[in-house]
Amino acid sequence: MTAIIGGLVAAMLWAAATLSSSRSSRMLGSRVVIAWVMIVGAIVGLPVALLSPAPAEVRPESIAIVLLSGICYVVGLQLTYAALRIGQVSLIAPIVATEGAIGALIAVALGDPLALSAAVMLGVIVVGVVMASLERSGPDVPAGDLDLVVDPADLEAAPATGPARVATERRALFLAIAAACFFGVGLVAAGRSALVLPVAWVAVTARAVGILVVALPLVLTGRLTLTRRALPLVIVAGVGEIIGSMASAWGSRESIAVTAVLGSQFAAIAAVAAYVLFHERLARIQVIGVVLIVAGVTALAATSL
Repeated sequence: MTAIIGGLVAAMLWAAATLSSSRSSRMLGSRVVIAWVMIVGAIVGLPVALLSPAPAEVRPESIAIVLLSGICYVVGLQLTYAALRIGQVSLIAPIVATEGAIGALIAVALGDPLALSAAVMLGVIVVGVVMASLERSGPDVPAGDLDLVVDPADLEAAPATGPARVATERRALFLAIAAACFFGVGLVAAGRSALVLPVAWVAVTARAVGILVVALPLVLTGRLTLTRRALPLVIVAGVGEIIGSMASAWGSRESIAVTAVLGSQFAAIAAVAAYVLFHERLARIQVIGVVLIVAGVTALAATSL
């Protein structure tokens, strides 16, 4: 049950972070928003990490695994940016959303136990996540960020037609697949790290890597900006990201596979929240996906009692 609770809490918090950062990215640009998310997350998570009881022994391999989780997190973000700059959101989003399934497969391959009934329900949830993440067909979106929205600060034209366009779409799909793989590996690494380290340590490490790779270059070049309108949004996004990561790491102590798949629901939850809060329309395939997710989670929880 810990894995289910951790995964669902992570999904809800990451969905809130997604909605907040998607709004603020229109004001500041994707890289600036991600930088602030990393900074806010570190500010919130660092006191928790300092107050967490230190393990009796910290082995070098434990440090290596937690650093791997942080590196995969940042690399996954960068690959997602690259894919969305040249590809369509409707193609990229479902691929990136399979990160939970990839993490689950890796965890099971590494020996994480998973009952057959749970595996079937996770499969249903994965299908639902992909369907709920699909968007209505529309104009190409040449740029964006992890929140799958257009980023005016990073607009980059893509070829409109012909062989060049086909090559560009293939490159975008390859980048999205690579991003999902990095995120999947990162989920497993974070889960393994949480078995030997406090969950706050695991979450803060990823933010530290993000600060060094994303925020610091913006600071050095004078491009780390912030407006009064964007301030509450980046705070919500940063807090949601760091606490969601802690919840995911906590749930992974029981089952990395279950937590990874449930956590990947953030895209579907964000779609429903946008429909309720901002009156955005849901396609029929998205509604079916949401129904599959609810049914899968309900059945998974029932079999875990």
